Amino acid sequence: MSDVVGYRRRRGVEAFMLAFAILLAIGGYLLIHLNRDGELPPEWPWALGILVALGLGLHVLVRWRLPYADPLILPLVMLLNGLGLAMIHRLDLGTTPVMHSAELQLMWTAIATAACALVLVFLRDYRILQRYTYTMFLGGMVLLMLPLLPVIGQEKNGARIWIHLGTYSFQPAELAKLVLSIAFASYLVEKREVLALAGGRFLGIELPRPRDLGPILVMWLASLAVLVFQKDLGTSLLFFGLFVMMLFVATEKPSWAILGTLLFVSGAYLGYLFFGHVQVRVSSWLNPFSDYDQNYQVINGQFGIAWGGAFGTGWGLGRPNLTPLAKTDFIAAAIGEELGITGLSAVMLIYGLIVARGLRASLGAREPFGKLLAAGLSFVFAIQVFAILGGVTRLLPLTGLTTPFMSQGGSSLVANWVMIGLLLVITHQVRSPVVAAPEPVQWLEAETTQMIPVGAAAADGAGPRPRPSGDVALPATAVSPVSPAATPVSPADDESTQRVERDGGTA
Repeated sequence: MSDVVGYRRRRGVEAFMLAFAILLAIGGYLLIHLNRDGELPPEWPWALGILVALGLGLHVLVRWRLPYADPLILPLVMLLNGLGLAMIHRLDLGTTPVMHSAELQLMWTAIATAACALVLVFLRDYRILQRYTYTMFLGGMVLLMLPLLPVIGQEKNGARIWIHLGTYSFQPAELAKLVLSIAFASYLVEKREVLALAGGRFLGIELPRPRDLGPILVMWLASLAVLVFQKDLGTSLLFFGLFVMMLFVATEKPSWAILGTLLFVSGAYLGYLFFGHVQVRVSSWLNPFSDYDQNYQVINGQFGIAWGGAFGTGWGLGRPNLTPLAKTDFIAAAIGEELGITGLSAVMLIYGLIVARGLRASLGAREPFGKLLAAGLSFVFAIQVFAILGGVTRLLPLTGLTTPFMSQGGSSLVANWVMIGLLLVITHQVRSPVVAAPEPVQWLEAETTQMIPVGAAAADGAGPRPRPSGDVALPATAVSPVSPAATPVSPADDESTQRVERDGGTA
């Protein structure tokens, strides 16, 4: 049996996949100019050099600090980030005058990868995050409600989810999802046994005890506050869904998931009845052509995807600028128009692979906090992707969430890269080899068999028994020799003598 069990490092696989991802991203950038201008842009070596430097720097750090980290997560994320940069640059070229959002996004990419590198270097063990359960929970809730402050809170496009500091804007919910994921994981590790206790039964389902409903009610009220005051259906869905999913993973009780779904549906229905912005979102989802002016963005996004067809118009050959906010909310519609349903499906598949690798790390984790944290980060990522892509394709009502790693925006990019850094740390510790515990030594194995005379056999010449060690004094009769004639043989001694003789004189 091998003394060491574990995964292979596979850093060579990561390097190859990372080079392939950068090649695909820079290929899209070059195809845009070849299709539009018939020549390569003069600054293309700089763009290629910056992407290679960012990717190579992260790869070297992973190879140095986290040699057993998952080999596919980093290349998949670099591919999404590179494709997003290429599409934002393509949308810049479609404006008059030409904008430079892609250069700004590239700067934020460098900042975001630097933040990821700091996580890789300084977070040696993710389990130290478990110490700050309630501090992180309080900090996450403060970040979530920060846009409601009257001075720094700012409303954009009907949603109050931004804070404004000088010339910079920041979306604190992006950072709050990381902080609350850590807080939820730490809290549920401590309370999972209590929360798993069953109360009554209803329709064959074990319901939780009423005394344990406090945490889910707090998160339900917080999600309603986000929906009512910040007018943001997507953020409300994101955080409440994250807590319910992690609660289900921790307790393995379907009743929590059912109860959470019922609470969210009831809250969304109340929001639809009493708030006009929710009614507008639902109307644009179910019947967008009922009001062309109001639902102009959704309608144009649908037209763009339909015009792209199965294989798209090609990089730089479509008209994605006709859709409002194509760089942020509707960048998936721009991808669908120029790369077609095939390209959009490939992007969805990449997102699915990232989620799958995170959930695989959750299954392989050897302690509860790692399981819940990896599952929570994967769930919050999956819910965000599902909500925004579902809104663009009209599977769900449109939400104000960003498309991770692709949409324009610095706060989203930094937060998501930090999340990838956490996942890499977790996967390294999950995949690291573990020295197998040695088999217990059988301490009686080396002992010799001692012959102990019993009954008449002891009287035939075995002599007196040795005095036991210690300070206990035995009577003199216990050590003096006794003749067979002087001592009557009891029936038990007779049976012992017969058994010894039958066995060849050995006990």
